[in-house]
Amino acid sequence: MSYIYLALLCIVVLLAGGALGYLLRYFWLEKRQRKFESDARNLVAEAKKEAETIKKEAILQAKDSLFQMKVEFERESKEGRKEFQNLEKRILQKEENLDRKAEAVDKKEAALGKREKQVAQQEKDLIGREKELESVLKEERRRLEGISGMSAQEAKEMLLHSVENEARHDAALLVKKIETEARETGDRKAKDIISLAIQRYSGDYVAEKTVSVVNLPNEEMKGRIIGREGRNIRAIEASTGVDLIIDDTPEAVILSGFNPIRREVARISLERLISDGRIHPARIEEIVEKVNAEIETSIREAGEQAAFDVGVHGIHPELIKLIGKLKFRTSYAQNVLQHAREVSFLCGIMAAELGLNEKHARRAGLLHDIGKAVDHEMEGPHAAIGADLARKCGESPAIVHAIAAHHEDIAAEDILAIIVQASDALSGARPGARKELLETYVRRLEDLERIAGSFNGISKAYAIQAGRELRIIVESNTVADSDVVLLSRDIAKKIESELTYPGQIKVTVIRETRAVEYAK
Repeated sequence: MSYIYLALLCIVVLLAGGALGYLLRYFWLEKRQRKFESDARNLVAEAKKEAETIKKEAILQAKDSLFQMKVEFERESKEGRKEFQNLEKRILQKEENLDRKAEAVDKKEAALGKREKQVAQQEKDLIGREKELESVLKEERRRLEGISGMSAQEAKEMLLHSVENEARHDAALLVKKIETEARETGDRKAKDIISLAIQRYSGDYVAEKTVSVVNLPNEEMKGRIIGREGRNIRAIEASTGVDLIIDDTPEAVILSGFNPIRREVARISLERLISDGRIHPARIEEIVEKVNAEIETSIREAGEQAAFDVGVHGIHPELIKLIGKLKFRTSYAQNVLQHAREVSFLCGIMAAELGLNEKHARRAGLLHDIGKAVDHEMEGPHAAIGADLARKCGESPAIVHAIAAHHEDIAAEDILAIIVQASDALSGARPGARKELLETYVRRLEDLERIAGSFNGISKAYAIQAGRELRIIVESNTVADSDVVLLSRDIAKKIESELTYPGQIKVTVIRETRAVEYAK
């Protein structure tokens, strides 16, 4: 029982302690809540005070801003009123000016109206006077026609003919005077430069031929070249692209082909086959392939050597190859590569005498005939082809123009083009530089004399100095001294338009009067 009482006592104590703890906690929380409420009321009061303070400051700032805006508005309004007043004054001044101008325009219109009436009256008077003058002129024309015995048209034609003859006479005298003055200065300097260029350059005489001939050790070699049923000769022609002509010519075979490089490959290949003695299709193809490679190397080396000889550097490799190909081209039996070198040297000499860029001129001279390396493969004149190739390979516009103009296909626009033209003519026209076929040479001389004889008043015409000069004798009773200059110019122009020739042709017209008397 004691344990039960003790347990009950403990329970009672615990309940009493829990109740006491709950009461204490309740009073502590109540006290803390009252403190929090007091702090909250204080904070609200302080916040209201601060809000009132902020509100007052905002009101003051708003009033200050409003005052500033009011002042600014008044200032701007004052300035606007002033500008408006100034604008109004200007408008009034413009209106006054417009009024004055309108009054002046009205006055001018009135004056113009009076002037128009006066002009109209004057026009009427002039029309009447013109009619009177026309009637008077008709009457005078009839009287003059009756006195002179010719119509007005006939008189006009006679007057025009007289004026034309007089103008031609004056023009001939003026042309003669201008040419004389120009020759005194220009010809002397040009001749000095050209003669100096010729003296300073020493060129070789033509020694090459346009036909490739291969000599044979004996007549039996012809049969070996032909081969059984012609298989060897067919193999050679197929590999080289050149025709072999085997005729009655003793111990010789002729190579015919439009491409000089192929002809050279065929010549070297045939010579090696003859010296080797083994002539059959397989050996022919082998030899031709080796010779082709050697010729390609030779072409490149020839181009590099030519550029080195004339002192020109930095040329495009494709142009170097084309320069080397000129080694196998000829013009009137003159080797084109040698001709290009000569032109390059002459251009350099002339440019040095004139104070121009010598290397630039030599470059243009070396490249001027570059189109001849491919003109058999492309259509068009070699000057235009060469200019196009030089342009594609990055040459300067001056070099391209000099190449295009060296045969006067286009007009020369600078001194470099003229130097190339002169050097090209010198290289081709110097004695021993070129060969011509006899038939072509004789035909050119006959054409020169025929052109001269086609003009009126020509007594005799002679082509002399190998066609470099045309000497003409005119009839003194038909051609006057003043007409000689125009006649020589007309003949020269006709020769330029109808003939093709290297260099230039001098046209000399001679007029003389002979008086013959016999002493008896």
